[in-house]
Amino acid sequence: MVDFLPKLISWLLSSGIKIGCILAGAYLVNRFSQIFLQKVIKKGLNAKIGQERKKRIETLVSIFSGTLRFIIYIVALLMILPEFGVNVAPILAGLGLTGLAVGMAARDILADFLSGIFIVLENQYQVGDKVKIAGVEGEVKEITLRRTVIVDENHISHSIPNSQIKMVSKKIS
Repeated sequence: MVDFLPKLISWLLSSGIKIGCILAGAYLVNRFSQIFLQKVIKKGLNAKIGQERKKRIETLVSIFSGTLRFIIYIVALLMILPEFGVNVAPILAGLGLTGLAVGMAARDILADFLSGIFIVLENQYQVGDKVKIAGVEGEVKEITLRRTVIVDENHISHSIPNSQIKMVSKKIS
């Protein structure tokens, strides 16, 4: 028990400071990236700012900031683990293989999300627009990163995965 206190103090002075610095750095990088994303996206969309544009800005900021936050904290965790004596090389290799397997299994879902991001970024269409997508003509009722919901003239709801959208025809009023 007597040896425990000096070892704890020694560990806190070496590894504890490193861990604190890593966590503080991750927090600061996260905060600055959030501010940077908000400014970049707002500046890019600032030409016609309205209530609809504000919602679009909030959507884009939340999508990108959430993804960036996840990446920052995973990297911080992988930097902290060696301070506890954990070898991260096997973890990284396992994550790489797992990521490859999940990516192959979920490539359609990932394609839907990527397509959804570009639909939102490019403002191709919005809720309430009259469009023709994938052979379905009607009014857009919902847009998510995964799918677009259109209701046709017969009041039939069509859910179209965003990766299946190759061409959009939009009626301009």
